[in-house]
Amino acid sequence: MVPTFSQFEADLHCHTTASDGLLSPTELIRLAAELGLKGIGITDHDTIQGWNEAEEAGNYYKILVLRGIELNTDWQGREVHILGYELDSSSNYLNDKLKGLVYARKQRMLEILERLATMGINITEDEVRQFAQGDSIGRPHIAQALLERGYIRNIKEGFERYIGQGAPAYVPRYKLTPEEGIELIRKAHGIPVLAHPGMQRLEEGIPAWVEVGLQGIEVIHSEHKPDDVTRYRALAQQYNLLTTGGSDFHGVTRKPGVELGRWGVSINVLLEIKKLAQNY
Repeated sequence: MVPTFSQFEADLHCHTTASDGLLSPTELIRLAAELGLKGIGITDHDTIQGWNEAEEAGNYYKILVLRGIELNTDWQGREVHILGYELDSSSNYLNDKLKGLVYARKQRMLEILERLATMGINITEDEVRQFAQGDSIGRPHIAQALLERGYIRNIKEGFERYIGQGAPAYVPRYKLTPEEGIELIRKAHGIPVLAHPGMQRLEEGIPAWVEVGLQGIEVIHSEHKPDDVTRYRALAQQYNLLTTGGSDFHGVTRKPGVELGRWGVSINVLLEIKKLAQNY
């Protein structure tokens, strides 16, 4: 695949093999350079393991790296994802919380495998782990194991038939509340940003989250329609919040049609986030 030049300077929402992305941090940064991007946000689920490799690659390829994380939280039965940028990786509070989230992910995986076993599908923990290069194990890795064993024809089918919400082997994951996610990021001296609110229509929750420290809204996103962009840009202006954006890139086969750099922001947004974090 020949990269297509990006229309944006920075893509602030990207996943790597440290969680459920298909490219290593180095491969992601190399692709960003080929696309002409100036900056990348590394936002793996519940882990900061990809940061060091990404920054080394960023120095080599002359790409500014925004160190980030994505936390899944729950609000009124809806998933609310909180992005945290430029957290202090030496924070004991942050690292203790992340260890707890990794443990919860492992327990969820084991329970899903138990449910699959009752259906005659016997997949081991080791089989799943071979698809997860970091500690952050998720359902995409289980789906990959199902695909490898020939139980499904593609990842989408794995979610629909077995492990997606409403499917027989689905297990709800442990989730923080949005307030807890924002608090975790702020205590680690990071900048909390509400991710892709248009996917769940989360505007009602924004005033309360601003009160507890929310500092930005992801306005540009691969799942946002033009009306979403208009709505959330207006809310960001109303509450004096950062306006961020990114593709939510995981890799072309994991999220077909979601290309790196196709959604994003100017490099000035990345620099503004770094400046805000330095003020802590």
